[in-house]
Amino acid sequence: MKPTIYHNPRCSKSRETLALLGEHGVDATVVPYLDTPPDTATIERLLTMLGFADPRQLMRQNEDEYAALQLDNPKLSRAELIAAMVAHPRLIERPIVVMGERAAIGRPPENVLAILPKK
Repeated sequence: MKPTIYHNPRCSKSRETLALLGEHGVDATVVPYLDTPPDTATIERLLTMLGFADPRQLMRQNEDEYAALQLDNPKLSRAELIAAMVAHPRLIERPIVVMGERAAIGRPPENVLAILPKK
């Protein structure tokens, strides 16, 4: 089974995580998620795999879009928050590595090693 990394090549942590995977002999499928944003179902699946109850846990709350879209509004529904990530993928925390039914955010990059099969 090959892991998938939701990757932003402009992000240092994303680059470091991809390099770390390579150092461990792991050839990952790279998804440039800013170019091909995940859909609603994929974000829901990622939230479940990460154990995040609140979609905001997967959001980069310091991004300009977060403030501009007033995503801190507690009245926003789960569906509205996920729709914001689909429409504005820069809001999605990165990088995310998925291996089977497990996922990890590479902050720090070493976090992803916990979901890889032991050699």
